[in-house]
Amino acid sequence: MKNDTVFALAQQSLLAPHALETRHLEQVFGRILAHRVDYADLYFQYSRAESWSLEEGIVKSGSFGIDQGVGVRAVSGEKTAFAYSGDISLAALEGAAQATRAIARQGGALRAPALAFAPVPPQQAARSSVGGLRAGDERKMYLPHDPIASLKDSGKVALLERLERYARALDPRVTQVMAGLAGEYEIVLVARSDGLMNADIRPLVRLSLQVIVESSGRREQGSAGGGGRFDYAYFSDAVLHDYAAKAVHQAVTNLDAQPAPAGAMTVVLGSGWPGILLHEAVGHGLEGDFNRKGSSAFSGRIGQRVAARGVTVVDDGTIINRRGSLQMDDEGNPAQRTVLIEDGVLRGYLQDTLNARLMGVPVTGNARRESYAHLPMPRMTNTMMLNGDKDPQEIIASVERGLYAANFGGGQVDITSGKFVFSTTEAYLIENGRITCPVKGATLIGSGPEALTRVSMIGNDMALDPGVGTCGKEGQSVPVGVGQPTVRIDGLTVGGTA
Repeated sequence: MKNDTVFALAQQSLLAPHALETRHLEQVFGRILAHRVDYADLYFQYSRAESWSLEEGIVKSGSFGIDQGVGVRAVSGEKTAFAYSGDISLAALEGAAQATRAIARQGGALRAPALAFAPVPPQQAARSSVGGLRAGDERKMYLPHDPIASLKDSGKVALLERLERYARALDPRVTQVMAGLAGEYEIVLVARSDGLMNADIRPLVRLSLQVIVESSGRREQGSAGGGGRFDYAYFSDAVLHDYAAKAVHQAVTNLDAQPAPAGAMTVVLGSGWPGILLHEAVGHGLEGDFNRKGSSAFSGRIGQRVAARGVTVVDDGTIINRRGSLQMDDEGNPAQRTVLIEDGVLRGYLQDTLNARLMGVPVTGNARRESYAHLPMPRMTNTMMLNGDKDPQEIIASVERGLYAANFGGGQVDITSGKFVFSTTEAYLIENGRITCPVKGATLIGSGPEALTRVSMIGNDMALDPGVGTCGKEGQSVPVGVGQPTVRIDGLTVGGTA
């Protein structure tokens, strides 16, 4: 669907029902810009979301919600004034505009510029090695499907029931199965004080599975799932079988797990979801706000070596159908592929409009917000380490004794120091170049910037996560993607239970 069609649908959904026209938006900006303001924007949003959960063979809960509103922001220097309303009307817009003018009371009067709003034309972006757009292609990271309408309610229940059956059929030791299905349909429209207007229609689905197995008095769990920016048709029987197999395998593997050893050792991270460590321990430290304020371990280090040779990290919001991808960010700028670290050298940060302007650098299309009731800030989209040249088996074979971390759970990171603690949900010992027994209770402890310098081998099997990531920052949650190839890190501290 072409960009102008999406824009027309956004206008019909967000402006027309409330008798709003572009001339009314110009009127609102006139009020905001009557005083000295560097930048202002209006963020309109309509969203429908649902969730279903199954436990003990029964769909026990379901929820459905509709939300809409508008956020009004004015920026002057480093100061930001923000107001929002769940009422999309001219009166609400003018009230919010009046509130945001407080930021400029100490500035002199400034004649409001004449505005002529027009939808942004279809943008172009460079294709990444994992599926973004080629230069000259029209931006179509995802289609404006409505996931909630793509399947009847009875079909959603049946989908969860099939997933449970597949999981239970794999192993008689499966005693409990919990599954969840969620869908979201979101329409956003951004109008800015520079006259730009842009819109997006964003589908998002996710399916999650957790199984519990019991044997000889021991109980363990495993999980799997995935999703992205498409509708429920993605969850075919083949996909459901894959999720069930992965969850049951993880749980059964943990039944036989030994206590994890502790101490400094070589750690090999698996491909795909283990990129969450990169996201947390490194990615947040490369966001523009932390670096503008000098609070990141990477502040002031552009052009310096911050990682081992061969380490290249990118943030790419243009990958087709991915959970973290965006046609535009939440300021109306086209999402793009940004190289953050290239062959070990720091090349740039992730920027929104405010931080880019104050730092004197280009915007990177990384302004994100949870909803119209939140301020945008620089955030990641799909963040990944790119391929190296080693076969994953060669990496394993190079380790005399160490840990193979195949999957991760939660973790904690200190942005200023870069120190992290991450727990594994599936891990194994590496002995004499071979993956041997599974271990339980392993945690990885270290510093993100230091860990980057200890990368000694990078695999050629880069993979993205299955579409389950949600990132939290300053109380806001947004969907993201992560990825990496198999990576060897030397001298990482492992906290164990042995």
